[in-house]
Amino acid sequence: MKRYIGGSQNKHFILFLLFVGYLVDYLDRMVMSVAVVSIKEEFNLDAAAVGAILSSFFLSYAIMQIPGGWLTDRLGSRRVLIWSIIVWSVFTVFTGFAWSLISLLVIRFLFGLGQGGYPSASQKGIADYFPRDERPKASAYLMSSNYFGMALAPLVAAPMILFMGWRNMFYVIGLLGILLTIAFWVYFKPKESTAPLKDKSVPMKELLMNSGLWKITVMWFAAGIVNWGLSSWIPSYLMEARGMDLLSMGFYAALPGIATGVAMLFSGWLLDRFFNNLEKYYAAFGMLMSGIFLYMMFTSTSLVAAMVYLNLCMVFKSFAFTVAFALPHKIMSKQVIGSAMGVINMGAQAAGFISPLVMGFIITLTGSYNGAFWFLIACSAISIIAALSIKNHNHMEQPKDVDLLA
Repeated sequence: MKRYIGGSQNKHFILFLLFVGYLVDYLDRMVMSVAVVSIKEEFNLDAAAVGAILSSFFLSYAIMQIPGGWLTDRLGSRRVLIWSIIVWSVFTVFTGFAWSLISLLVIRFLFGLGQGGYPSASQKGIADYFPRDERPKASAYLMSSNYFGMALAPLVAAPMILFMGWRNMFYVIGLLGILLTIAFWVYFKPKESTAPLKDKSVPMKELLMNSGLWKITVMWFAAGIVNWGLSSWIPSYLMEARGMDLLSMGFYAALPGIATGVAMLFSGWLLDRFFNNLEKYYAAFGMLMSGIFLYMMFTSTSLVAAMVYLNLCMVFKSFAFTVAFALPHKIMSKQVIGSAMGVINMGAQAAGFISPLVMGFIITLTGSYNGAFWFLIACSAISIIAALSIKNHNHMEQPKDVDLLA
């Protein structure tokens, strides 16, 4: 009788723990999009400098994705998860000590290196605890935390900044990492292979030659441009172009994350139930609708209508997000899933570096957000083309899996 690795532990509790970890991950990451409004005033920065601050995290985060995935496959998910949490929490606290634009850029860069290991390690954690046929749905549930984290950030950051200032906010939320580290140390103990480290080779050359992997990466890179462009600039857009105050902005900026997080909880089920072997069409349709609603959002004269369109834009964009993190579990073995997710997430985080920076320069040059939003729409079209080029996974080479023990 076969026994699944990690099966003796409660896999649903582990999924919840990974979910909470991602919530804190995104909270620590996304509060900068709210804090930067106050930082901009204190340091007298223009939109291009703000874009550089928002992008500095994503540069190091993108750089760390492939090394983070490789380390996860070599060292195991537990070690990488715990060290990732410790490092990013330290630099969250350090953000509150920043004294200049340069210091902020350096601290956020180092913060990104810390967070860079979590995505691949968390996906490896799913592979450690869930059998292959349950992983796509578990991955979709896990990744819904990203949007809940986006929603939580403005809801938490806006009142904290108002009542204690942006520096104290970073001190307080950075301390959450202590509790999270203890929880992972005590409860996250997957039964990983006991093979010697030197035998845990990761076939990176073979992995990087997989054309399907790169098509998914390009699709999610272009969708990530939309994702990170909106999440980084929407707080400033709502205050500067729509005339909201800080607390009102915190509420409205949270709505897309809540709506998309809820949608993600059902997205994995929809993908598994109705779009098995049709994942590329699911992603392409989502990005088409996302681009349409984005256009309707920034051209609408009604604030209420604009907020409805923004929410719909983010909800449909999540279709590509679901595919990007669910499909690799179908086409990759557990042996390389950490590295594969590192490659894919590198694309998304490279987008996180490029998008806020490019939008910042467009806004500075044109004095308007419209050109920046057209840039996002063009990237939606690129994502659609990349998604449609992906072959159905049943036609792709299936690597030998190693998840079961006799």
